[in-house]
Amino acid sequence: FGNIKLSVGSPDTRNKLITEGKFVTSGILFDVNSDKIRPESYGVMKDIANVLTENSSVRVKIIGHTDSDGSDADNLALSKKRAESVKASLTKDFDVDSARLETDGKGESQPVDKNAKAVGKANNRRVEFIKL
Repeated sequence: FGNIKLSVGSPDTRNKLITEGKFVTSGILFDVNSDKIRPESYGVMKDIANVLTENSSVRVKIIGHTDSDGSDADNLALSKKRAESVKASLTKDFDVDSARLETDGKGESQPVDKNAKAVGKANNRRVEFIKL
């Protein structure tokens, strides 16, 4: 055989969270300046809920991050509200015990990309799940 190409799929949520202790996603989307989770986030939320359901002893901290648009204080508050919103959805929509979930927000204080362009800002708007 020759000329074969292999494609790499998206990271396995289960592997990342359970074996590495951390899963970071920019696939949980929110309305602008809001903690309302957008419907297209359902797949990522379901994947995370499945991992938590299958690993019922695992506890996680949900950490929200924002881009640099707006004030530091507003972004910190928004990131905390978004983490709470993810926790509420996992509890209400997917029956994950809320006692297993902690939340925090970092605002714009820990960027993973430059905030100069739309792509960088989108990368910085993310949610982290840290195994406790």
